[in-house]
Amino acid sequence: MRITEAAGKLGMSPRMLRYREALGLLPPVRNQGAHRRFGPDELSAVAQSVELEKRFDISPAELAFALRTLSEPAVAQAVRDLGLRIGRLQAPRRALDFEKEKALRLLQRRSQG
Repeated sequence: MRITEAAGKLGMSPRMLRYREALGLLPPVRNQGAHRRFGPDELSAVAQSVELEKRFDISPAELAFALRTLSEPAVAQAVRDLGLRIGRLQAPRRALDFEKEKALRLLQRRSQG
């Protein structure tokens, strides 16, 4: 189906569907005339994204960025670094760090006693 019909089924405007496409929230499906065609998979993907946006109180742009962090390791690392810097994330403890801390505590006790 064409964009106008799909938008009507989804309860949104064709403009909103184009916006979602520009954000990368639609599977890339076009016919030979470069017109987007909507089938069950595309309608389901849009409905799923709308449901996520409502459930987590986020915008389509925020959802698109979340997908980008999942698919682009450099973006994920930059977001993780910011989260650590501003205290929203804690650095994961590694097993070696735990063993190192344990050994240091043992040495401190021996040097004190």
